[in-house]
Amino acid sequence: MPFKKQNPLSPKKLLLTKWTAAHPTHKRKHFLVSKVMLPELPEQAIEYVELEAVFDQQTQIIRWRELGNTEIWLQGWV
Repeated sequence: MPFKKQNPLSPKKLLLTKWTAAHPTHKRKHFLVSKVMLPELPEQAIEYVELEAVFDQQTQIIRWRELGNTEIWLQGWV
């Protein structure tokens, strides 16, 4: 059975998507994209998203392209 290729990520469709940290810290394993950070100028590209930990609602801001790195993030709650 062939492996299914992961769909390419789009920053505009990341809001409320679920992610699992490949190496959890402080019991923070599952995350939601709680906010897509819009740039100051509308013609600029979206660069950042805010992730919220399900465990304790701690937030962090990361570059949205980091979510494509499977050594750090896994898509969905695994």
